[in-house]
Amino acid sequence: MGSMAGFWDEVLAFAAAVTTTVGDRLLADFEGAMGGQRTEEKADGSLLTRSDQWADQTLVAAIAARFPDHGILSEEGSHLFPAGDWCWVIDPIDGTTNFARGIPLWGISLGLLYRGWPVFGYLYFPPTRQRFHGFWAGASGAPDLPPDGAFCNGRAIAVPPAEEPNGNHTFSVCTRSVSQLPPKFPHKVRMLGVSTYNLLTVAMGATLGALEANPKVWDLSAIWAIAHGAGVTWVPLENYAPFPLVAGQDYGSRPNRCLVVPRVELGDYFHDLLPL
Repeated sequence: MGSMAGFWDEVLAFAAAVTTTVGDRLLADFEGAMGGQRTEEKADGSLLTRSDQWADQTLVAAIAARFPDHGILSEEGSHLFPAGDWCWVIDPIDGTTNFARGIPLWGISLGLLYRGWPVFGYLYFPPTRQRFHGFWAGASGAPDLPPDGAFCNGRAIAVPPAEEPNGNHTFSVCTRSVSQLPPKFPHKVRMLGVSTYNLLTVAMGATLGALEANPKVWDLSAIWAIAHGAGVTWVPLENYAPFPLVAGQDYGSRPNRCLVVPRVELGDYFHDLLPL
């Protein structure tokens, strides 16, 4: 594997290259169908397309070829967290409903975990040509990890300076959490249909907060590293923390309800506004 500095350069270059290859094919599928994708409904009620399956298989094969000693957990494949220090967690299409219905906001998610902790995340949204990546050391002890940070198309992003909440601030929700908003919610509401992008809005400084009701580990692994690299405050709303993952456990159905905000005090602010 060479030096660890070279390893991280390799990881970033690999993520960029493989998501470009997969993204080009998915974008062609998306533009060719324009809302007419054939779908089936999975047990959890989410949609599945042939494009999801192809993308998942292609990403798994590429990772296995480049990093044969690394484990892999993917949405459309195994949900068992494997033994070993390194594991990639894949969501081949985050926002499959948008993809299937012709809505041009969906992406490819790759997270790299070290001893159960997300330390690197890469997200590519082909319709918008946005690429996000980030590094976060946290409690992982990952060797020679680059400094914590988050980037969009190569430019650093970070949560904005503190300011008083007002009516022109936005708050992002998923479809399962919109019912938690009170009738006189004091901020503009956005519902994007893509878990990672929902939470990215906080890291980019576009929203005052974001709420996700049922994200799975493949929804969170990449955005966790990117969002923490940007300086967000993550508020888990379950009675357990999302990470670290534990070898041998099945994460296929475990929810990770969460609130993400730019600053700690906004967690308390939204706790007072919402039935969390």
